[in-house]
Amino acid sequence: MHGNDLTRKLRWLMRFRVLFAVVLVGSTSLVRIWSGGPEPAIPFLYIYGFSAGLTFLSFCYYLFDFFCMSQRVMAYVQVLGDTVAVSFIVFITGGSASAFSFLYLIVIICASMLLMRQGSLVTATAGSLQYGVMLDLEYFRIIEPIFKVNGAEGLTAPDGLQVLYRLMITILACYAVAILSSFLAEQERKAKRELQQMEAHMHRMEKLAAIGEMAAGLAHEIKNPLASLSGAVQMLSEDSACDPDADALMHIVLREADRLSNLVSDFLLFAKPSKGKARIIHLTESVDELILLFSKGLGEDSNVRIETRLNANATVKIDPGHLKQILWNLLLNAADAMPEGGTIKVSSCLLKDGDVSLRISDTGCGMPPETVSNIFDPFFTTKPHGVGLGLSIVHQLITSYGGRLFVQSTPEAGSVFTLRLPPHPGDPA
Repeated sequence: MHGNDLTRKLRWLMRFRVLFAVVLVGSTSLVRIWSGGPEPAIPFLYIYGFSAGLTFLSFCYYLFDFFCMSQRVMAYVQVLGDTVAVSFIVFITGGSASAFSFLYLIVIICASMLLMRQGSLVTATAGSLQYGVMLDLEYFRIIEPIFKVNGAEGLTAPDGLQVLYRLMITILACYAVAILSSFLAEQERKAKRELQQMEAHMHRMEKLAAIGEMAAGLAHEIKNPLASLSGAVQMLSEDSACDPDADALMHIVLREADRLSNLVSDFLLFAKPSKGKARIIHLTESVDELILLFSKGLGEDSNVRIETRLNANATVKIDPGHLKQILWNLLLNAADAMPEGGTIKVSSCLLKDGDVSLRISDTGCGMPPETVSNIFDPFFTTKPHGVGLGLSIVHQLITSYGGRLFVQSTPEAGSVFTLRLPPHPGDPA
């Protein structure tokens, strides 16, 4: 969970805690008025004091939020503190007969929203232990609730089965709510992450479409006179007398014209990817073949290792040349991110929705968020000798086949590129 999201949820929890204290004071005052008591009774004073303490505690949490304490630690402190607060209010409102024991479940739900499954299970354990200890102490007459609810006389010695029953029901409810709420929270986080990725993908596609439309016309306008220029220089080179200086200059012109022609071709491929000759291919065989070729190009002295874990049943419909270009660019970027060596992991799997996922990760230097947000833009590069079209072309090629490309990166930890292509079950051609 991102720090900003956790901070936002913690502040909402602080506001909810203050709101609960206000509602508790208001409802307690109404009960006292309806009961006709002229002066606040001792139990009501406890509730007023508890509400004031809860408000003060929320204010302290808010102040501590500005210090450098880990937001995750702060979340644990708050939810575990809330279990203690719930135990106290259960005790002062009747102990075993209190109607407020359901508040444990609310705290567990909050913990699952903040800390996922681990936090919800820890909170469920803390609440169950506190409730169990309180029932035991009340059963053995070590403590007495501040007041009884509905004339209840509390637990007596023959009520051992009743103690066990209430304790087991509460424990089962706490853990059931913890598991269910954490599952729903994880699904919500996953759906939110996928939605953010889709929004980023759509925004990127809109931007690239506008750039591509302009680039296609511009590239055509450059390519035609460039071809004429190269042809004219070649004719001059053949007809000119043997002048070494002129020949050297003409060779430079031809070399740079070829380089510019290749650049324009790449730009055209980015702007309008060719459809190619798509056919159903076995992803595992194609990836293994390309990795073998790529490994040979690294050289024997390279410290880059490539590990694979591929699904044998994954098939996709794509032009083999395009697949080679996509994987080669991603493998090359992964190797360039590890100048001192490291590990590239290539894995594939079949997703629940039927898509084929191909994942390429490295243990390199990683990228900051501002680089990740621009990594598919044309002519954006962090390399000293690069044009910045490689990943743009890769993204456009994958999109042309109805696929998507995602990237996750952490500075000093590495990057992960994930391709999702629609499935095409069948026999490879």
